[in-house]
Amino acid sequence: MSDLSTFLERLAGLHDHICPRQILGLRMGMAAGKLLSLDLPQHDKRLFTFVETDGCFADGVMVATGCALGHRTMRLIDYGKVAATVIDTETKRAIRIAPHPLARTRAADYAPQAQSRWHAQLAAYQVMPTDELFLAHEVTLTLSLEAIISRPGQRVHCARCGEEILNAREIMVDGQPHCKSCAEPGYWSAGGALSLGTDDHAAANRIQSS
Repeated sequence: MSDLSTFLERLAGLHDHICPRQILGLRMGMAAGKLLSLDLPQHDKRLFTFVETDGCFADGVMVATGCALGHRTMRLIDYGKVAATVIDTETKRAIRIAPHPLARTRAADYAPQAQSRWHAQLAAYQVMPTDELFLAHEVTLTLSLEAIISRPGQRVHCARCGEEILNAREIMVDGQPHCKSCAEPGYWSAGGALSLGTDDHAAANRIQSS
């Protein structure tokens, strides 16, 4: 498993500065690897992670675990919490890790000379013992991880709007597949169609190839 300094170098490629929540994400991922006896960051898809908020914290978890939205090994369940549940898909063991309620208070003890509470947390979270920084619990998932992961190549077209639906996310309505935004209230409602104009780059390519 990589050490914290290596993870910090990788994270620096994603953000122009390091913050306490990024450190929490990194160390949370490292703690998950230790608890599950897995060498992280992973280079396969054995580990799956649910993060409970987005932002820089999630990037820290991603760097340390190797789980990512792009690899379909991470999912956001937006509870607004700096917490993550990691699942070993081979053993089915699931562990939820969250900051200890006293973590912020304890940070001052580990960085008494820090110029602010933010700087104290930034420094302390890098050195605090894991059991003082986090709480971890074995958990049982109440949803189907297999259904979330689905199978490669699963796709159908919505019977109403015609758009493609991936990963078995369709809802059957009167025996026909519908996307969620057609079958139930979605996060957007349709307005007028927009003209995208001419794609100059594509037009140039057509001229060069003719």
